[in-house]
Amino acid sequence: MAKASTGRATPAKAKAAPPVVVRKKTKAASVEPKKKAAGKQAAAPKMTPAPRKGAAAKAPAPKKAAPTKKAAAPKKAAPVKKVAAKAKAPAPKKAAAPKAAAPKQAVRKAVVRTVAVKKAAARRSVTRIAVPTPAARRARTVAAPRKAPGATAAKPKTNPPQSFTVSHLNHDDFKADGLRTYAQYRDLGIAAATGGLCQAHVIRFTPPCTDEVRKRHVHTVDLQLVYVLQGWMKNEFEGHGEQMMSAGTCWLQPSGIRHTVLDYSADCEVLEIIVPADFKTEETT
Repeated sequence: MAKASTGRATPAKAKAAPPVVVRKKTKAASVEPKKKAAGKQAAAPKMTPAPRKGAAAKAPAPKKAAPTKKAAAPKKAAPVKKVAAKAKAPAPKKAAAPKAAAPKQAVRKAVVRTVAVKKAAARRSVTRIAVPTPAARRARTVAAPRKAPGATAAKPKTNPPQSFTVSHLNHDDFKADGLRTYAQYRDLGIAAATGGLCQAHVIRFTPPCTDEVRKRHVHTVDLQLVYVLQGWMKNEFEGHGEQMMSAGTCWLQPSGIRHTVLDYSADCEVLEIIVPADFKTEETT
């Protein structure tokens, strides 16, 4: 029964408890609940231990993988862009545009060719005078004189075959059958070995030097070289005056130069080389 209310409020725990009903427990009733409880315990699966308090708060939050997958979605649009790019690409018809200008280029090339042909023809018609350089002028003065127009060019001379020869000293080889009657000649065999290309001999002058020896004369030769082996001799050359030639002296007599043998020693001996082997000698005044 509830107590009489007073001026003070009673707490919630002060409410009246429900009436207790006492039932008699039978033996069968007590056994069945135990079996049922045992069956429930056998059938109930093992429960995992509940997480401790605060464990859920400490666990890291799961990563949001969904947004990353959604971000990769634009890749699917790439083929669309490529197709659009291909569609926007200019057609190859524009490359055929230069063909329209081909006739103009052909006309220009034809004009250029005709102008070039006319210029070439004009160059051929103009006679050019070559001005010789100073070096060419100097070369002309040294070179041989020009041949007259229409003259045939002379064929180059071919030298005859040569053979080996040797000549040793033998006093019996000096003979008085040479050009000068006042000298003895020793032929060195060069004329025969060169097929007449060159002549070489040693000359011994026979004393005394007479007026017949002093006759003025010239030789028509390609080359005349004289070397004094022993003694001495005095000569006079046109334009060069008197020359004293002693042992070891060598001189060259140009073709056609006038000269005179004035005197020589009793033992005068010279080596004379002349090209060609056959040459002309003329007396002059």
